[in-house]
Amino acid sequence: MPTYSTDFEKALEVGRPPNVKKLFPNSKALIVSGKYIDRAMRAKGKAMTIAANGRSQVVIRGVLKAAQKANAAVIIEIARTEGGIDNYCGTTFWNMARQVDAVCNEMGITIPVAIHADHYVLKAGEDLDATKIEIDSIFDAGVTSIAIDASHQPDDDNLLTNIAINSAIPDWAGLETEIGEIKGNQGLSSSEEALFLIQGLNAHGIFPDWIALNNGSTHGIEEGDEGIQVDLTAEIHNAISKYKVSGAQHGTSGNNSDRLRKIADDTETTKANVATALQMISWGMKVNEYGNSIFDEKGDLIKIEGEGLSEKLWAEMKAYADEQNIKGSNFKKINRPFENRILAQTREVRERMVDATAEFAYDLLANVFNAEGTGDLLIQEILEKNSYDSGPLVGIIESKDEWTEEKIRHKASLIITDKGPDGDFSE
Repeated sequence: MPTYSTDFEKALEVGRPPNVKKLFPNSKALIVSGKYIDRAMRAKGKAMTIAANGRSQVVIRGVLKAAQKANAAVIIEIARTEGGIDNYCGTTFWNMARQVDAVCNEMGITIPVAIHADHYVLKAGEDLDATKIEIDSIFDAGVTSIAIDASHQPDDDNLLTNIAINSAIPDWAGLETEIGEIKGNQGLSSSEEALFLIQGLNAHGIFPDWIALNNGSTHGIEEGDEGIQVDLTAEIHNAISKYKVSGAQHGTSGNNSDRLRKIADDTETTKANVATALQMISWGMKVNEYGNSIFDEKGDLIKIEGEGLSEKLWAEMKAYADEQNIKGSNFKKINRPFENRILAQTREVRERMVDATAEFAYDLLANVFNAEGTGDLLIQEILEKNSYDSGPLVGIIESKDEWTEEKIRHKASLIITDKGPDGDFSE
């Protein structure tokens, strides 16, 4: 049985949000608001943590094991396309917190963890009343942080959608907003767009913890280590600095370590999404040092014998993918059909999958992201606040009278920007 410090026990008592306490009244898992994750990274300075895409329980176990070793606060997340009603992963908005809680109690994990609903995409014309019910349900299921993503809509509709949906989000919860769909080097975000969104939200008493940008990153399997534009990111963060909104970096998988260190050093980023690299490493695919998948001459993934999945299961998964014509980034869509088979492998195979994930995640947390020690910093933040709600970092700065719907639409009409090509860029 693990030994729990007095500080941990106190943080457990006061730091877990009401939904988490209700779900897990006797738990020793320190599940916290996403706000506190951001605050811990800010407290350390030039630090960001993994927001791990928990597509499989194997990945969740590996990341939590790594975070415990690094004493780093982390986020476990899933996107709406992956874990929503039309999910293609075994992990969903409604079972993610339950998985994390169970794993933390089983493995004696004592670092703080936030449960994040990532890329909660809101399409133009979506029934917001029905959506609010769904958001209520995922917070009832233990989510403690959410990313409202209406970035594919025009700037005025993006802002107005964020405002309209906000009443469904608890004040204490972590909040991410987004400008610019993740489209690689096309349709890059601008300072003007970011300032418009953050000022408008502030005027309506909405204080995001993170803003996600299209700053050159992509989702899915990378073929090279080019991507995130650090200077652009720093420029945008500087433009919104007085509102104290941190950066959420999407598409981290595949970027080289030096660039990721530079993001932590030179920008206000505190949240770095890691998805595809964790999946590929847990499966035992051949990757380079940055987590980029390596392909054979036919363009197929290369499985390393004796690592990750059993050879028999990988053969079944590969045959299924070939039959469904699944290639490249779309390999993520075979998670749900095979999750139970992955968990039904021998203990030896399951443990080597977890350990490989943990090794990669630990290196990111300790040697690249500068997140080591933030677990203790977060606990101290909770004890100082004596609450599960860290509160906003700023108050209302902008005048609501200047951000009516009419004025929002006029301001947006003055923004000149290239949104890039249309298409499916969802996570």
